[in-house]
Amino acid sequence: MKALRFEPLDIVITGVGGQGNVLASQALGMALVEAGYQVTVGETYGLSQRGGAVMSQVRVTTGQVMGPVIPANGAHAVVSLEPLEALRVLPDFGNPQVLVLTNNRPLLPINVISGEQKYPPLDELRQALGELSGRLHWLAATDEAIALGAPILANVIMLGGLLGTGLLPVDVELVAQALGEFFPPDKMAANRRALARGMALVAG
Repeated sequence: MKALRFEPLDIVITGVGGQGNVLASQALGMALVEAGYQVTVGETYGLSQRGGAVMSQVRVTTGQVMGPVIPANGAHAVVSLEPLEALRVLPDFGNPQVLVLTNNRPLLPINVISGEQKYPPLDELRQALGELSGRLHWLAATDEAIALGAPILANVIMLGGLLGTGLLPVDVELVAQALGEFFPPDKMAANRRALARGMALVAG
C-alpha cells in the first residue's frame, strides 16, 4: 500500500442526478479498498434524484476509519460532472490549493430552461473556477464520451481524469475491475477506453 499524499485524502465528486457521479464514487471507493485503504463514502442528494444536485464525499486513509463528512474547506480534490455544480461546492469545500476537475458541458436546470434564471457564460464560469482553485482541469468529458460512442461514460472519463492527476495511489486496473461490478462484461471495453481517455486528457 502506497503512502497517501494527504492523510486523510478528501475528495468531493459532484454533479446532477442521473449523471453517474454516485457510481463513480462507489467504484473509486471499491478500488481504494481493494488497494488496502480505509474508505468512507457519504452521499447527499438534492430535491430530485434526476435534475437535482448529487454530491459524494470520499475520504481515504491508511489508518483509522474517518467520519463521512469532509471538514469545511478541506477537500483536496473536487470532481464535477457539471461546471456550475463545481462552483456551488467550492465555497464549502474549496481552498487555495484544491484540485478541480470539471466536465465543461452544462446540464441546464429547469429554472434556466423555463427562463426564470440565467446560466452563467462558460468563459466566466471557467475563470471563476480557476480563481478559486489551485489547479483546474476543464475537460470535454461529454464530447469525448460521445466520440467513444457512449455518452453515458462521461463520469468514467472524469474518473480517469482524476487518476491521471496522480493524486490517487491506485492502479487504473483496480478501478476498471471495480467498474466491472456495475457494468456487464460486454460494456467493459468501452469503460476501459473511457478511463484511458480521461487520463490522457489530463496528461496533455
